[in-house]
Amino acid sequence: MVARHDLTTNPLLQTQLLQARRGTAFFARKLNELSDAALDDASLLPGWNRRHILAHVGYNARAIARLVEWAHTEVETPMYESMDARTHEISYGATLSPIALRNLFDHSAVHLSVEWRDLPHEAWSRQVRTIQGREVPASETVWMRSREIWLHAVDLDNGASFRDIPTEILERLLGDVTGAWKTRGDDRDLVLQITQAQHVSQLGDLESTTPTIVSGTLAGIAEWATGRGTTRISSNNGTVPTAPRWI
Repeated sequence: MVARHDLTTNPLLQTQLLQARRGTAFFARKLNELSDAALDDASLLPGWNRRHILAHVGYNARAIARLVEWAHTEVETPMYESMDARTHEISYGATLSPIALRNLFDHSAVHLSVEWRDLPHEAWSRQVRTIQGREVPASETVWMRSREIWLHAVDLDNGASFRDIPTEILERLLGDVTGAWKTRGDDRDLVLQITQAQHVSQLGDLESTTPTIVSGTLAGIAEWATGRGTTRISSNNGTVPTAPRWI
């Protein structure tokens, strides 16, 4: 049998698909290290245990697959009926048996990957709508999944860290976060100073004369900016502030 490959020949999109699939493999590895009983333990997200993380990641793949199907068929298939429906789905999923949760993750990930694989070139630019109401091209679904899968691999609290996340993912993630802050005006007098080897870059309110400067590696800054910790970062004010709300 001849192996089937992604229909897209766009090099950038192929690279992004590879990053999303590698994130899925990384999440799967951290999940498979956990016993069934350990799924009941807390995750890094307040109010969620590992079951919630697993349910969310599984149903998220199904939701994104619906957007890809929308682009393929041009028949509208929303991610979710509503935000309430999404919340209920996660709460229900967290009550499933361990084997059902693991199967949900495995099967939904394969389904999404196949939907991406079979999406023809012209369909990647078709507009679909996220749960937040944003109109985006179908190509954006790859980033939507990459962001979820890499972040929540860390949230499983099983040894994964932001240092395991590829640089390209961290940079785009931080761009999303700081963009949201800027839109709401939450970045006023706040500068992020990122140190990588001999290179230093800055984001945020660069026109402020009295900024709070939060410094650290790209991984450390991304961890802090997404509300997941303050390790390996510092502030010119001595105390690292709480990061503004992201989503």
